[in-house]
Amino acid sequence: MIDPLKNCTVLGFAENMEQAQALAAELRLSCGEISLHRFPDGEHRLAVPESLPENVIIFLSLDHPNEKLIELLLAAAAARDNGAIRVLLVTPYLCYMRQDIAFHPGEAVSQQIIGKLLADHFDAVVTVDPHLHRIERLQQAVPLQHAVALTAADPMAEFLAEQFERPLLIGPDSESRQWVETIASDRGLDFTVGSKERFGDRDVRIHLPQEIPLAGRDVVIVDDIASTGRTIIAAVEAVLAENPHTLSVLVAHALFAGDAETRIRRLPIDHIWSTDSIKHPTNAIALTPLLAEGVRRCF
Repeated sequence: MIDPLKNCTVLGFAENMEQAQALAAELRLSCGEISLHRFPDGEHRLAVPESLPENVIIFLSLDHPNEKLIELLLAAAAARDNGAIRVLLVTPYLCYMRQDIAFHPGEAVSQQIIGKLLADHFDAVVTVDPHLHRIERLQQAVPLQHAVALTAADPMAEFLAEQFERPLLIGPDSESRQWVETIASDRGLDFTVGSKERFGDRDVRIHLPQEIPLAGRDVVIVDDIASTGRTIIAAVEAVLAENPHTLSVLVAHALFAGDAETRIRRLPIDHIWSTDSIKHPTNAIALTPLLAEGVRRCF
């Protein structure tokens, strides 16, 4: 049987090199580093290894994306100039997916713009739990045959099963329902979803339904993204008012912009956990096996 991953290598940037190496090991591939030099004026000099095989997988998570997008375009072009015929992007966190419509006249629809940019330079894109709410498939944002949107629900469910016997999962708002419901359903766990009132980027209130008592329970707030942390903080405050036994936070993507993590840790919670889609001290769940499966789908 011919190995579909024959003539393939993984390339990583310094900041994600450990994860790139883990993915390469999972796929039984070699791994090389993309070298990057930043000039004083902000421009970049980038180099890939010479004489690449025909299939190249570039690994880079797209938090803090503006510089990284330029780096990706340079890397994809350099890979093709040095022998690659097919270039795949593995990006556990995919940026610019939240702006999927123009909410006000004149706004750029960044999801479509960045999605097309990636489709123009890569032959496949593999990501985890992209922020898609008004579209059903990643291909609608990234117009490629192989635009693979994986979900971290199973690894998150397995992790929680190791921590608690019967946790109660809470999604802070309707947008979190898909993750909370999938994780809970996989293990037959109780869950509920709150409703959110947003008065600004940093002013949020969460209202919890009362059909499931929280008192004395091991409660886990589950969400896809922790950015400013205000939604999670509001959810934590709402849960604490119900006297849980323990209270933890689990997120897929640990952006934690600014002082978000510090503000959350000021509250009496027991744990903050995340997947390693973005490198962060809260990382507790490795996505390597999941990402490897996504790559195999592309072949």
